[in-house]
Amino acid sequence: MTTMAGRATIREVADAAGVSRQTVSNSLIHPERVKGPTLERVRRVIDELGYRPSNAAQSLRSQRTGAVGFELNATGSATRNAVSFPFVLALSERAPAHNGHIVTFGTTSEHPLLSGYEDMVRSQLVDAFILADTHEGDPRPDWLDGARIPYAAFGRLWGRPELTSWADVDGAHGLRVATEHLLAQGYSTVGFLGWPAGSQVGDDRRRGWAAVHEDRSMPLGPEAMAVQDLGAATAAAGPLLDQVGRGGAIACASDMFALGVERAAAARGWRSGTDIGICGFDASVIAEIESLTSVALPLYEIADHLLGLLQDRLGGAPPPAAGLLVEPGLTIRSSSTR
Repeated sequence: MTTMAGRATIREVADAAGVSRQTVSNSLIHPERVKGPTLERVRRVIDELGYRPSNAAQSLRSQRTGAVGFELNATGSATRNAVSFPFVLALSERAPAHNGHIVTFGTTSEHPLLSGYEDMVRSQLVDAFILADTHEGDPRPDWLDGARIPYAAFGRLWGRPELTSWADVDGAHGLRVATEHLLAQGYSTVGFLGWPAGSQVGDDRRRGWAAVHEDRSMPLGPEAMAVQDLGAATAAAGPLLDQVGRGGAIACASDMFALGVERAAAARGWRSGTDIGICGFDASVIAEIESLTSVALPLYEIADHLLGLLQDRLGGAPPPAAGLLVEPGLTIRSSSTR
C-alpha cells in the first residue's frame, strides 16, 4: 500500500520486489552493483508503483562518477612514495577533466589489503578505484569485480592476462633507452643494478638493459642485485663499480639505486658523469636534487588514460581489449654526460 499522498516508499518497492532497501538504493544509484535479473525486477516494480527517489538520491546518482579512491602506502619505501605522490598529483590535476576528484586513503601494510577498500565501499565514499602496487596474486581485482565496483590499475595485473583495465610504464623500453644513451656517451661498459630476480617490475626493466647488449652482439655487462634500501644499494654498488671500472657506467632499476651508486663512487673519489656514468629510473625528486639522469615516467598520460577508463566503465562500457603500455622518456642530467 502506498502512502496517503499516493507516493510509494523505498520500503514498499523493496517488499514488492523481494529485495532489501539497500538493493533498491543500489539499483538507483549504483546499478553496476546489482545482478541483471534483480536489477530488471527492481526497475519493473519501481515503474509499477510509480516510485520517485528523493532529490538527495537523485543528486547522489548524478554525482556517482565524482569520487575515485586511491590507496596510499604510509610505510612504503622512499622510492615507492617518490612515484605514488607525484602520481596522486597527476590524478588530482587531471580528474576534473573527467568529471571527478580523487579521494585518498591509507594503509600501513607492505601489500594492499582489502579492508581499506571494503571500508570505502561500505561508507559509499567512492564509486571506483585506481589501484597501484599491483603484484601477482593481488586479491583486489577479483574482490572489486565481485562487488561490481569499477577499477583501473596503474601497473600490469601480473599473472592475469584476461584483466585489461590497466596502464603501465614500459620498463623494458625505459632501460633500453637509458642503456643506449650511456653507450652513446662513450662509456665502455654498462652494468646493471636492480632488484632480486622474481620482481616482475625489476625483471621487466632488466630485460631492456639485456636487450641492448643482445642487439649489439655485446656480452652482458656485470650486474648486481639489492633490496630497495639506500644502504643496501650503496653496498652492492661497490663490487659492481670494481667490475665496471672507471670509464664505465651503471643503469639502475630505480633512482634509489642510482643514488647508492653515486655515493659508492664518491667514496672512492670518482666523479659521476666524468669517471662513471649513472642512470636511474623514475625521474623522482631524488634524481633532480642529485642531478641524476633518470627514466621519466609519463604520469599524466597514464592518469588521463585510467580516469578515462573509469569514466567509460561507469557509463556501462566493457573493459578495454588490452592494457596500455606507455613508453617513458629520459631526463638527461650531469650524471651521464661527459
